[in-house]
Amino acid sequence: MTVVSTVMVVDDEERIRTLISRSLTSAGHTAVCAADGFRALERLEGDDVDLVLLDLVMPRCNGLTVLSSMRQREDTTPVIVLTGVADVGARVQALDQGAIDVVVKPFSLVELLARTRRHLGAGPVRHTESRYVWAGGIRLDLERRRATLGDHEASLTEREFELLAYLMRRRGEVCRREELVRDVWGLDFDPGSNVVEVCVRRLRHKLEPNPPIETVRRVGYCFTAD
Repeated sequence: MTVVSTVMVVDDEERIRTLISRSLTSAGHTAVCAADGFRALERLEGDDVDLVLLDLVMPRCNGLTVLSSMRQREDTTPVIVLTGVADVGARVQALDQGAIDVVVKPFSLVELLARTRRHLGAGPVRHTESRYVWAGGIRLDLERRRATLGDHEASLTEREFELLAYLMRRRGEVCRREELVRDVWGLDFDPGSNVVEVCVRRLRHKLEPNPPIETVRRVGYCFTAD
């Protein structure tokens, strides 16, 4: 089953915007484009966008500025960063600012579409699992991306939601840090930063007063509630 979603392509190079847009359209998605960060932020305010493919290096308003602005206004639209910058530090900075994935240029369109499907929830696992995940008094609505804690809704970013869902699905098990980096962040390398620890800390704060996430020293984390 193909999930038709709206994906915004943000890149200052028209050739790249056109190439990606055509591929997205061929895959059944709706593609909208922005030539710079300012235009992207404007479209995010007015358009219903499911995912952003965001170039990191652009004139006037770069990708990091877009991510920072989205974070400030609590826009949780998932963002995949596209970058020709080989420096690992730049990729880590993008992840720290809220990007859900990083794809390095030059990239394979087949791989980019696969990552797009994954983060839009169009993978085969999403189609076969229950819409809801329940544990420890927390209910996750996987379709509407909502987390309900008791009688109120917790405001989670996309990354926080994905991390919590992962831990809840494997409640009682120790999830190793390298697993989380691979399966939640979609990275096949260690970013060498504390992105996981920071995300867990934010989650615990939002799940107070009794956040059911235990740290297993030097190993990873475990969702301890039934």
